[in-house]
Amino acid sequence: MTLLHVLVMLVAAFAAGAINSIAGGGTLLTFPILIWLGLDPKVANGTSTVALWPGLFGGLYGYRKELENSSTILLRLGATSLVAGGLGAWLLIRTPSPTFARLVPFLILFATILFMSQGAISKRFKFGKLDEQPALGWWIGAMSFQFFSAMYGGYFGAGNGILMLAALGLLGLNELSRANGVKNFLGICINSIAVLAFSLNGLVVWRDALIMAVGALAGGYFGASMAVRIGQTWVRRGVVIIGFVIFVVMVWKLRNG
Repeated sequence: MTLLHVLVMLVAAFAAGAINSIAGGGTLLTFPILIWLGLDPKVANGTSTVALWPGLFGGLYGYRKELENSSTILLRLGATSLVAGGLGAWLLIRTPSPTFARLVPFLILFATILFMSQGAISKRFKFGKLDEQPALGWWIGAMSFQFFSAMYGGYFGAGNGILMLAALGLLGLNELSRANGVKNFLGICINSIAVLAFSLNGLVVWRDALIMAVGALAGGYFGASMAVRIGQTWVRRGVVIIGFVIFVVMVWKLRNG
């Protein structure tokens, strides 16, 4: 491995960690780099997951103040994410799913549009705020959506953060910095099981993963700090841009894959 390869991996991982902290989609930076380095696609996905996992801790630390009084949602949705993330990782290891892969870009597009319109939808349907002691129906809806989101996250996960942000907004969590903190915590839960599963099944190149993990950790903290400082308006615009970019890139990859 040359110095150029190391620098490219560090830069890609730093950018991916920052993007994951703000919205999601960092996999689309690290995954192609690992393919470029000659890794098998499945191994590249496992290595990318391990590499970006520490970056989520950096993002979580950056949002620590915004997560005060969030223990209930973290516990319930976190437990859901652990189970579903493990299921998604098992599906990747055991069951190739080309049909699901074709649906992913349009799922991301839908989530991005949902995120753009969440304010108007919340006002129209009068979704309550999270702090107003959510009813049983709220928890059933939140945990059901998070189950399927986490399953996708364990399987591949590109753009999964946008799905979670859109859902949390529609469910009444309208403070974007707090939602990002919750999203980073749930991402840790999802990827913790995936990291274990991929490692036990030989789908990780540890040298590459550890190099990229350094960049991802720094990028995760930087992204969270930047998001808190620049305010919700610019972060929302960034989320939307990232979502559309992910959609275009994934459609292009499917057509040229």
